[in-house]
Formats: sequence, structure tokens, C-alpha cells
Amino acid sequence: MILANTAQAKKRARQAEKHRQHNASQRSEMRTVTKKVVAAIGAKDKTSAEAAYKTAVPVLDAMARKGLIHKNKAARHKSRLSGHIKAL
Repeated sequence: MILANTAQAKKRARQAEKHRQHNASQRSEMRTVTKKVVAAIGAKDKTSAEAAYKTAVPVLDAMARKGLIHKNKAARHKSRLSGHIKAL
């Protein structure tokens, strides 16, 4: 297997791996908070769904701000979750 040959390419490969792991962690956190809201909605528990939603919104906004997800995707998730909560 041929890897990077230059010092610059080796450094970029190290940085890319570090960023990949960090992004995976951030993405996992985002999915976890979203699943907590969905679980509360599924249990038809409006108070816990609202509480979970309040913790999920800043996380989704932060992920959009950092470029991990598109801002419209964050807005879409927030809108749909809030709509489900209102329907309870």
C-alpha cells in the first residue's frame, strides 16, 4: 500500500485522521440528542420531549455552524421535531 511520500502529505494525512475522528464524535452526539427527542415523542411524553428538544437545538445549531451539517438540514430537523412535539 502506497502512502504519502512528502512531509506535507504525511502531516495532512495525520490531520485528516484527527479531524475525521473529531467529526465522527460530533456527529454521534448530534444523532444521540436527536434520538432522545424521537424516543420521547414515540413515548407520547410531551414534557420530556420538550426538554430533550431544548437540549438538541443548540447541538444541531452548533453542528451547522461548524459545517458538519448544512444549516438547512439543521433547520429541517428542528422544524420536524418541533412539529411532532406540537402534535402531541
